[in-house]
Amino acid sequence: MGRSIKFLHILFVFGGLSASLLMGAEIRVGQVGFRFLENPVSAEAIGRGGLGLVMLQNSNTVYWNPAGLGWLESKVDINANYTKGIADIDHHSFVCSYRYRSFGVALDYSSVDYGVLIGTRRANTPEGFIETGYFSPQANVIGISLGQKVSHRFSYGLRFKSAYQNLGDAFVAPAGTDVDDEDFDSLIKKKTYDLRVAILDVGAIYDFQSHGIRFGATINNISREVKYVNNSFPLPFSVNFALTVNPLSFLPMDLDIRSLILGVEVSRPRDFDERIRVGAEYNYHDLLIARVGYMGNYDERGITFGVGLRKSIANTKIRVDYAYQDFGIFNGIHTFSTGFSH
Repeated sequence: MGRSIKFLHILFVFGGLSASLLMGAEIRVGQVGFRFLENPVSAEAIGRGGLGLVMLQNSNTVYWNPAGLGWLESKVDINANYTKGIADIDHHSFVCSYRYRSFGVALDYSSVDYGVLIGTRRANTPEGFIETGYFSPQANVIGISLGQKVSHRFSYGLRFKSAYQNLGDAFVAPAGTDVDDEDFDSLIKKKTYDLRVAILDVGAIYDFQSHGIRFGATINNISREVKYVNNSFPLPFSVNFALTVNPLSFLPMDLDIRSLILGVEVSRPRDFDERIRVGAEYNYHDLLIARVGYMGNYDERGITFGVGLRKSIANTKIRVDYAYQDFGIFNGIHTFSTGFSH
């Protein structure tokens, strides 16, 4: 218990200091890169308003709080997720975890499909440009996570990840040249703009062992600044806190077959004001699950809802989840998740 309190205290202090520094800093909207790192993963979490810091108890927890690996009940857990985003931008992810005693380890991979675009470059033509062919930007993350449940109340976790982004090829001419120069075409050089960066996530969970009250905290995307050419930019660093409760547990009746979990999460990103997410999940017989939530202080996101199905076959538990996010002036976003544990 002493180690649990000590680690939680350290995380509180570090998280509090980080949040204080972010609050005191000038908000530079749109001044961070590698935005795909903020894409929410798991229909289960998205359906209840993006609540994933303490409520996920399967391998998808690595995308929200690696400390959740310490609470895995099954030896092996595997999840696959797919999000149909706006502008035909899709997100895919896959994660598998293994529990050994009080430890949980996981490997994950996620990628963003931006579709196929047509490249152009300047040229001395009536249009002022020529096409250079098709290209597809790339973005992916490979991660390895470790979580440990050090007591019946407390767990901590770390996620080490390598993020890669490829914006495609650019055709660059030397400084001082002009498109009207006779030898302009021969001076143009093709250059690929891509970056890879190492990132760390840190998290903790404390379970009060009473009425479903759980507290969680994470610090996400700790990394150095990166740059493509001249100006460096940071990644989407954030500090997050979460709290849940099961209000049905206060009623004087046996409700073991169903539960209602209410939760709230507060995030302080590097380049935006505080964001709040609230949600609810109703679980009936661990068979049918209904979810609803709201994401506050986002430019477009708002109401979310989702459903989930659970089925046990022999010693294998199967999960299927769906979530819908309202995205303002854009079409809604659909997320599907499936997984099994054994």
